[in-house]
Amino acid sequence: MSNHRLERAKKHIFSTGLGDIGSSLCGANMTYGLAKIHWVQEQLGMEPNATFISGPDETVTRNKMRWRNGFGYGGKISWGDGRAKIVILDVMPNACGMLVGGMNELPKPEELIERINELETKESYVDDIRVQWDFSKSNHFIDVFKVVRLADVDLADHAFIIHSGAPELKGDNAKGFGLYVHKSEILREMAETMETPFGKANVILENDAKEYLQFFHFADNFSKKKRMLAAKMLFGDFEEISNPLHQGLLNYNKMILGTHDIKDKYGLLFPMALRADLPAYLVRGKKNLSDEMIEILGFSKRAETLGVYSSLKNANILPHGGGYTFRDLLTVTNVMEVEGERYFEVEMHNAIGQKIFSNPKDIEFVYRGREVLMRMLELGLGELEARLIPEYVLKV
Repeated sequence: MSNHRLERAKKHIFSTGLGDIGSSLCGANMTYGLAKIHWVQEQLGMEPNATFISGPDETVTRNKMRWRNGFGYGGKISWGDGRAKIVILDVMPNACGMLVGGMNELPKPEELIERINELETKESYVDDIRVQWDFSKSNHFIDVFKVVRLADVDLADHAFIIHSGAPELKGDNAKGFGLYVHKSEILREMAETMETPFGKANVILENDAKEYLQFFHFADNFSKKKRMLAAKMLFGDFEEISNPLHQGLLNYNKMILGTHDIKDKYGLLFPMALRADLPAYLVRGKKNLSDEMIEILGFSKRAETLGVYSSLKNANILPHGGGYTFRDLLTVTNVMEVEGERYFEVEMHNAIGQKIFSNPKDIEFVYRGREVLMRMLELGLGELEARLIPEYVLKV
């Protein structure tokens, strides 16, 4: 029974990734996450059709809990038409995003460091919530660039990117429950926990789901305002180019996991940040995926059979970065389950032995480079408007 469900889940993964080990691990883990959601859908009398559409940066998540829940990174996951009041909490929306600002004068690094130190020692509030600056956490950062225009676009000579989320709202807070079920006692009491063959699933339903979605919208706006506040305090006058979400709920049944959603935002310039030693880019999204590209990718027949063709047709995704990969690993050859824990058996590049691990956070990784950019262009997801040449990166 479980094998049948895993096979069904695998068919609901539509990968446009690079096919490297990052992609391979993502698909292997997402199979379990989708199978879990399919189980939930069945228990709730829904069609088991949860689907994951990945972007070129399809990869692992280094958040241990999200990975353990069965989810990867770099795509859009859906489990309904957007109207059913059912939120899957295990995907862990956190309102993370990137603010891109333009400026005519380049500040000196020492001046910015002084301002950051002042920022972090000063009490700041957004919507009556004290801000926790998280520029030193995970892959959050402040980058400063020289702008090279690649199209007829009105931009300042320099730009910055601030990447941050809303750690203030993950647990119980002044507004009530938090975003993460494992960090919020109030949310745990509201949630329904379902036992599935693939681990526990935490869901929130009906009026509670309505409250949760409203709170997520609050968290998204809070996160955007927080990045704007940081930018004003660090850079003074600047032009806001864009400030998009790349990790969070779009509605009750859709979640972006490390990707931009460009629906109805085709005029916006979205940031795509690769590695610190490579340019970042400003990208104008194109409606995707096209019928032609769906056919080229070999998705048409499977999507029509599963009844999810419209989800592919309206994917409207753009990568927000390059994603992680692993130099010494080649591909996933087997997934084992031992006492409720998944272990990934991976073939090595040197063809000597296998590496077996539970969580990729424990494995040395590298960031991908321009191959993700080229894949994005090949798929027709967007057009390059500007190249951002790194002046310096602040990780303090």
